[in-house]
Amino acid sequence: MKRKPPVQPQPISDQVVGVVTEIGDQALLSSAELAEGRVIARGELTLRYGITYLGKPQFSIVPHLVVADYGELLNGEAAWDFLMTKAHLYPRADVCGFRNDGVEDMPALKQLDFEHPYAVFVYRGVQDELPLARLAALIDDGAGAMPERLRRHLPQFDNVNAWRRNE
Repeated sequence: MKRKPPVQPQPISDQVVGVVTEIGDQALLSSAELAEGRVIARGELTLRYGITYLGKPQFSIVPHLVVADYGELLNGEAAWDFLMTKAHLYPRADVCGFRNDGVEDMPALKQLDFEHPYAVFVYRGVQDELPLARLAALIDDGAGAMPERLRRHLPQFDNVNAWRRNE
């Protein structure tokens, strides 16, 4: 009888080329350098998405493995798809991942707030477990090649002035 290979943890992530600029206490992602602020990262960056803990909005978990309550293990895109479409059907399932403070955790899905806006974190590299920053907005006029998932979970503005008007 053939055994299935073990499922390895794999966080859902998107690779982008961009610039992360800090203005005040906010981190903004753009496809080109902004005229103001302090650049904290540039080049190829890794983006990951955090799901907020229920009643603890200061904490988010970046999933890298889902343990469904019927025994299936899911990682990567399959895990993300499960969380986005079926999490409400399996509240006892667990999600393994790293919180935004770098601590590894394994909460049950019923401990997560799927209705709260998801956090978008930026990492310098694919292997990093602690994010460089939580992004507040995408500054992009639409010409940049940014992933659709990023556009769904991060407010987008044409320029810094438009972002400031909505702060």
